[in-house]
Amino acid sequence: NRLMDVMEPLPQPARSSITFDRGIEFRNWRKLKPGIGTEAWFCDPQAPWQKGSVENLNKRTRRYLPRDTPVAALSNRSMKAICDRLNGTPRKCLGWRTPAEAFRDELMKLG
Repeated sequence: NRLMDVMEPLPQPARSSITFDRGIEFRNWRKLKPGIGTEAWFCDPQAPWQKGSVENLNKRTRRYLPRDTPVAALSNRSMKAICDRLNGTPRKCLGWRTPAEAFRDELMKLG
């Protein structure tokens, strides 16, 4: 439900599909299509290279959230601060733009 709340304000082309790894946190994926029209796809088992950017982000996230961190206990403010930090860090693969800038640019292309 939280994922749908975040994705729903986006234009439909920006949320037409999403690809997950095979974690149990995505067990309610079937709600996405009827809820907000988003198709869900999954990586093959034992194939993390299919979502290399996610693996990279997981590594970056561990700087702020070690594996034993009870994520459900974090406040929305703490989670937003971590997201803002991750999305505000320039990346070589984006031509030294931040993920937030690159995403905004892609949204602008959608009209």
